[in-house]
Amino acid sequence: MPRRGAKGSRGDDARGAGKSGRGGRGQKGGFGGGSGGECVCPSCGKRTPHERGIPCIEVSCPECGTAMTRE
Repeated sequence: MPRRGAKGSRGDDARGAGKSGRGGRGQKGGFGGGSGGECVCPSCGKRTPHERGIPCIEVSCPECGTAMTRE
């Protein structure tokens, strides 16, 4: 006869409850560059200020149209 409560007896605490938001890396692993910095074109070297909330990879270079990278 199986023991009562053996399956799933650890409850929510065993799944890391209370650990979200801790560790200092942010929600997406901490790879974002923050609000400052610049976007740089890998082809022609054109630099533009980074706009908060818009990843540089989604910005096209105003000179040549290549996707920018973050510096």
